Amino acid sequence: LLFIYIYKQTNMAGEEVGFYETVVEPLRQFSKDSMHLVKKCTKPDRKEFTAIAKATGVGFAIMGFIGFFVKLIHIPINNILVGN
Repeated sequence: LLFIYIYKQTNMAGEEVGFYETVVEPLRQFSKDSMHLVKKCTKPDRKEFTAIAKATGVGFAIMGFIGFFVKLIHIPINNILVGN
C-alpha cells in the first residue's frame, strides 16, 4: 500500500499552494528555459575562438606576472621581518 503525502503550504496571500506549484512548476520552467538557451547557443567560428583564446592567454599572463611580482616583493620583506 502506497501512501501519497500531499504537500500543502500557504503563500503570501494566504492561499493554499500544493506540491505542483512549489516544486514541479519551477522545475518545468527551468527545463523550458534551459532548452531555450541551448537552442540559442551557437558554436563560435574560428575568428571568435581565436579572439577568446588570445584574451584568455593575456589574462593568464597578466595574473602570472602579478603573482610573480608580489612573490618577488614578499620574499625580501619577509626576510627583513623574520630576520634570518
